[in-house]
Amino acid sequence: MEKVADIASDIGEYIRQQRSNAKISLRQLSKLAGVSNPYLSQIERGVRKPSAEILQQIAKGLRISAEALYVQAGILDLPTGGPVGDAIRADTELTERQKQVLLDVYESFRRENAAAKPKPVASTPEQATESKESA
Repeated sequence: MEKVADIASDIGEYIRQQRSNAKISLRQLSKLAGVSNPYLSQIERGVRKPSAEILQQIAKGLRISAEALYVQAGILDLPTGGPVGDAIRADTELTERQKQVLLDVYESFRRENAAAKPKPVASTPEQATESKESA
């Protein structure tokens, strides 16, 4: 039970931090997210653990990815992406939206480069035969 309380506290603190970064009052976020002011206050204080649907509404109000909130709430595992992705996600100077845009651009470059990479050529007759057989 203690772990659930920790997660609720962590997600609440994260939401409060994002709201503060966006310079939005609790009342404003409540209105933007369509969540009652008292309920949102309870979430931020760690008294309540919000559902995925409520997190999605809050993310929309904050203009951040719902995935970021899901990860903070323990609903999703932290995405993998190596040191570059980790560095982007860890940067406290960027908003969640900026982080997501950077990650999207980075991943699109990686996919583009992987698609343009020439396929390895068999160096021995045995490897050429194996390549033909597996195709």
